[in-house]
Amino acid sequence: MAKGKAKGPKGKKITLKVAKNSIKITFDGKRRLDLSKMGITTFPKCILKLADVDELDLSRNMIKKIPDFIEKFQNLRWLDLHSNQIEKLPETIGMLQNLFYLNICNNKLTTRSLPVELSQLKNLRTLNLGLNQIDNLPTTLGALKELQDVGLFDNYLTTIPNSVAKLPKLKKMNVKRNPFPQPTEEELLIDTIKRIEALYLVDEKDLCGPCLKKCQEERDKLNKLKNTVPTSLRKPNFSSLMTPNSTAKDNQTEWR
Repeated sequence: MAKGKAKGPKGKKITLKVAKNSIKITFDGKRRLDLSKMGITTFPKCILKLADVDELDLSRNMIKKIPDFIEKFQNLRWLDLHSNQIEKLPETIGMLQNLFYLNICNNKLTTRSLPVELSQLKNLRTLNLGLNQIDNLPTTLGALKELQDVGLFDNYLTTIPNSVAKLPKLKKMNVKRNPFPQPTEEELLIDTIKRIEALYLVDEKDLCGPCLKKCQEERDKLNKLKNTVPTSLRKPNFSSLMTPNSTAKDNQTEWR
């Protein structure tokens, strides 16, 4: 007789009593429900009784699906779901208007499994999407004007939308180990010229004699560099934008 389909791992049963005993008080007096590293395979429905918690940690489990009723946790400001097996986020996650920290790193998310409703999290400051399978970042994330830290490392990204790269409060973006195209030699040379130009935008009247001479010598060097760039690649102005693989990215500290 043929054997039946193999069942997945049986997760730990979380009761309401276990959940209540897992509530901790943070240093600033918030209530955190910590169910991390519990061997959970299914989002515990019983914790709906504790939907008034401020923080929820379900990291390092084996959860595959986040249910629609996540919207019931209206007080949530901090949600950690990293290191699970989540394949898709529900549209209702956009209802968590108080959320300022969301970590869904190290899951199985793709571009299609990121709901448009993520753009409704207007108070979100930290978003970690690292270690997933995302190949294209939704431009709608540009609506998250409060974002300061973004983790996008270890995905399949080849570009970052300007709507995200130019977020007004963005301080840190980790995009390490993505397959961004390498710049050509000509592009590197143009970038070098751009940086040199930026160093000497001063009026002659503001310089002393020796400094003015020094600047004039450096300007001559700059002109020689410009002459080595093929005519087809020359541009009257150089953009101040930096690509994801630029020095700005390399100087970021490890996000995790």
